[in-house]
Amino acid sequence: MTEVLSQDEIDQLLTAISSGDMDTDEIPQQTDQRKIKIYDFKRPDKFSKEQLRTINMMHETFARLTTTSLSAQLRSLVQLHVASVDQLTYEEFIRSIPNPTTLAVINMDPLKGSAILEIDPAITSSIIDRLFGGHGEGSKVNRELSEIETSVMEGIIVRVLGSMREAWNQVIDLRPRLGQIDTNPQFAQIVPPTEMVVLVTLETKVGEVEGMINFCIPYLTIEPIISKLSAQYWYSTVRRGTTTENLNILREKLSTVAVTVVAEIGQMNLTVGDVLSLRAGDVIRLPDVRVNDPMSLNIGNRRKFLCRPGQIGNRYAVQIVKQLEDVEHEDFEELVADEGELA
Repeated sequence: MTEVLSQDEIDQLLTAISSGDMDTDEIPQQTDQRKIKIYDFKRPDKFSKEQLRTINMMHETFARLTTTSLSAQLRSLVQLHVASVDQLTYEEFIRSIPNPTTLAVINMDPLKGSAILEIDPAITSSIIDRLFGGHGEGSKVNRELSEIETSVMEGIIVRVLGSMREAWNQVIDLRPRLGQIDTNPQFAQIVPPTEMVVLVTLETKVGEVEGMINFCIPYLTIEPIISKLSAQYWYSTVRRGTTTENLNILREKLSTVAVTVVAEIGQMNLTVGDVLSLRAGDVIRLPDVRVNDPMSLNIGNRRKFLCRPGQIGNRYAVQIVKQLEDVEHEDFEELVADEGELA
């Protein structure tokens, strides 16, 4: 800590020095306490800690989505979680992965540039074995993929990219596309060796086989949206996730979902013997159902409308005459009776 002298002390000190009564070695020396940060020009820190945390959160979402997607496709337990998010040079990343491996070059539209998705050979062989009817056991021989196996992995990677697009949706409308699949890391020179990249490492488990999936994003590719990689921006977009626009998108997607619609004339109880004895031309009399009574139009297993049968051209049809709320069986019978009397 620097010692501060008063004006009187300074005057006394100067008088002592001029008269020769004090040795210059006894003069208090001012020490420099400034903090010096070492800057490595070969490995400059281009990502702040906050930006790395935001990337971590994005890919935790990506890991959850990919876990669900691959588990359904492989019909096996698949687990992914983010192990680390680091920044390093592209050369260090290339040297850290095995040869051969599954190396997918990803076009990061609308961002300019590409990224690398690297899948551990053990995970690749387990996925291929599972899709070809095996038990998902990884191959002990590390070899390059055949053309058929490469084609199979293309389908897996395209599915994974769908999860990536959804995970990045809070920051940018990313449209990742698979460019090519290589097995030799030396052939995937998408940026200069000294360029800084952010490396997302995901611990992956397919059945009993464990390995890593690495997602490498160069700084040049992600630079246009680097300002959006902050916790404040991330949470603000999450809060905007329940806006009217998103609700309209959800409503539009649900409008194409197929549901079962059944026009029900009536019900009756039959024994198994009666059912087995039924033949073509037999008539089943429905109790408490009159000719003029409307039918029940069921959506799924719920009564939603009253309807009457008819015909349009050569097709049978029903006409909706009344919308129903959720009603009990007794109330429904009363409604049917009322509609039948009105008819």
